[in-house]
Amino acid sequence: MASESDERYREALKALEEVTGDVDGVQERVLAEILSTNANTEYLHRHGLAGRTDRRSFKSNVPVIQYEDILPDIRRIAYGDSSPIFSAKPISEFLISSGTSGGERKMIPVATDHSERIYQVRGVLLPAVLNKFVPGLNKGKALYFLFMKAETKSPAGIPMRPILTSYYRSSQFLLHEYPSIPHTSPIASIFCTDVYQSMYSQMLFGLAYRLDILCIGAVFAPIFLRAMNFLEQNFHDLADDLEHGTVNARITDEAVRAALEAKLTSDPENAAYIRNECSTKNWQGIIRRIWPEARFLDVIVTGAMAQYIPSLEFYSGGLPLASTAYASSESFFGINLNPLCKTEDIAYTIMPNIAYFEFQTYKSQENGGQGEEEEIELVDLANVEVGKEYELVVTTYSGLYRCKIGDVLRVVRFYNKAPEFKFVGRKNVCLSLESDKVEEIELQNAIATAESTHLTWRNTRVLQYSCYTDVKTVPGHYILYWELSSMNESENFPQKSIIEQCCLTIEESLNSVYRSMRAYYKNAGPLEIKIVKNGTFEELMENAIAKGSSADQYKPSRCVKSTAILELLDARVVSNCFSPGVPSWSPVPRHF
Repeated sequence: MASESDERYREALKALEEVTGDVDGVQERVLAEILSTNANTEYLHRHGLAGRTDRRSFKSNVPVIQYEDILPDIRRIAYGDSSPIFSAKPISEFLISSGTSGGERKMIPVATDHSERIYQVRGVLLPAVLNKFVPGLNKGKALYFLFMKAETKSPAGIPMRPILTSYYRSSQFLLHEYPSIPHTSPIASIFCTDVYQSMYSQMLFGLAYRLDILCIGAVFAPIFLRAMNFLEQNFHDLADDLEHGTVNARITDEAVRAALEAKLTSDPENAAYIRNECSTKNWQGIIRRIWPEARFLDVIVTGAMAQYIPSLEFYSGGLPLASTAYASSESFFGINLNPLCKTEDIAYTIMPNIAYFEFQTYKSQENGGQGEEEEIELVDLANVEVGKEYELVVTTYSGLYRCKIGDVLRVVRFYNKAPEFKFVGRKNVCLSLESDKVEEIELQNAIATAESTHLTWRNTRVLQYSCYTDVKTVPGHYILYWELSSMNESENFPQKSIIEQCCLTIEESLNSVYRSMRAYYKNAGPLEIKIVKNGTFEELMENAIAKGSSADQYKPSRCVKSTAILELLDARVVSNCFSPGVPSWSPVPRHF
């Protein structure tokens, strides 16, 4: 006899087939709903829509914008203007972006029903898809490292929260998603805003129930790797608590202590196993040894997160890396319908019923463009073409209209009539001296080339990196800050000459505009790599969290814009190297 969850999964998969089979029709209905609901808002009146809900009128009258274009109106709401500026429904909160992937943190106003739309995809459809690939997943437990951030309020008293904090507080998560997925982490641990106590208690329960855990993960790779580092640093205390059924004195949050004391029992055998496994210097494959029933690792590894794949694979011992969802503070977008695929094949199917999506054709410098969008009419979701790259533009039920997200996506295939996209990277995170522009994904690929050519076979990898355009020198030059790790503790870090070769390999891998500036015009200096002490990027994370970033949403800043971050990085530099040569360049494009 089918269980209630099995029936819910069947219904969700049936609905998936329906919406992906009629993408354009669904999108047309979504836009009409958004425009009719918000017909009397100030923003739509300002742009002359006059109650019309058809696509032609919408595209003719409402401009394509960036966040900064509507910031004055957002500030009005933050300071207490309760008139319907963007949305006919009351603004219930501001969703605060992490600010670590592209600059300053954004404040996205949302209406009361936004959590329900997230839940229908994340809490209903996604578990159904996962269960399709891993049958019986709901019969075991899940260890997800989830973190809350203490909320702040706008001058008018409107709550301001990261999107994940908002969702974890919602009734959809607390009453529906959390009970339906057997989490090992108690709600008290997730709600605890002290990162150490939250991490300790979640890890403790994850170890206590380790033989029941079928999936393990976090939202982003850095927080999961931090959890592994936390286990390595604290396993003695964790094992002591497991052995005696006690709670460490450093856990002072009353709700967390109560949750632990209510369920934790003495387990000397488990404690001895944890001590034995974690005492060894061989942490390769530690996840499979500690959590032997785990079927996959659920963590986002696309875009800038791809650099963490080697570290994740090192710890996971070959477990599939399931990058399951694609979302931002502006909107939830879609999910990976083949979650156990190889990392290089990860693609997200944008759900046509969650918002209205448009796409602006994008060409990178290396592919004949200027690293910007083509100024042509935007393409609808149903009309994108395989192989082309686009910048995502979204219109939401809460009143964002034709807002550029800053993400570049490439169409790789279709599921029914729904396009599946590969996340290419953030459009606005780049290095630039003059006419040159190095995009995030381009730099990431260049570093990966240098790493595989010069470091991997020497048992060394790039753990973390950031970059900076130094215009104080004449000519200006690019600086990369690297934190390195040896895969074998007996190995020494690479010699200076090896890092110099990494510099040159990276330069050779960058676009022709940059290489022409180095080799022909001489208006760019040699690329510099600065090696920083181990733990530097962990310190950056802790500083960001202390200043308001959400631990759950933290993503290392790839392009340093903050003077404070730059000063911290420079204070941790242990050595530096410059490119010893000049990259090759020809006036004839490489692809000719």
